[in-house]
Amino acid sequence: MAAKALSFDVGDYVVYPKHGVGRVIELQNEEIAGMQLELYVLRFEKERMTLRVPTNKVESIGMRKLSSDKTLREAMETLKAKPKVKRTMWSRRAQEYEAKINSGDLVSIAEVTRDLFRADDQPEQSYSERQIFEAASSRLARELAAMEKTDEPTALAKILEILNEWAPKYYDVPEDKV
Repeated sequence: MAAKALSFDVGDYVVYPKHGVGRVIELQNEEIAGMQLELYVLRFEKERMTLRVPTNKVESIGMRKLSSDKTLREAMETLKAKPKVKRTMWSRRAQEYEAKINSGDLVSIAEVTRDLFRADDQPEQSYSERQIFEAASSRLARELAAMEKTDEPTALAKILEILNEWAPKYYDVPEDKV
């Protein structure tokens, strides 16, 4: 059998695509339905949730280590880019945004955060837009916080600072010049 592609140690921060950043708190061996399984026990503090993931399912689930510095820089640059707003129905866009958030890909999450950001002087967002923005920005902030060894509010402040600095460059332009 080939060597394990991904292995995590107790104490490692990991990204579980559907839940974001968690921490490996234990490695367990359990017998479930007559089979011996090795499990990673993950703790997600924000959701107050514990998740057990079979070690042999890590790759198929898409669980990964924290992003590289290069990926983090790419995500931060994505926040500075021009927002892409499609003219499709909201329900369709909402599905696409949710899929990007749940992909666990840091750059995709940054795209959603950027595209749904509204400065204080811009028109109000709908409730569902705000919910998706908060989910994306929180997911991005948690990974940033884990990578920079800080807390989520500090990381979120850094993200919002970038967005507040760069977004006005794009919405000050008249519609016919875009």
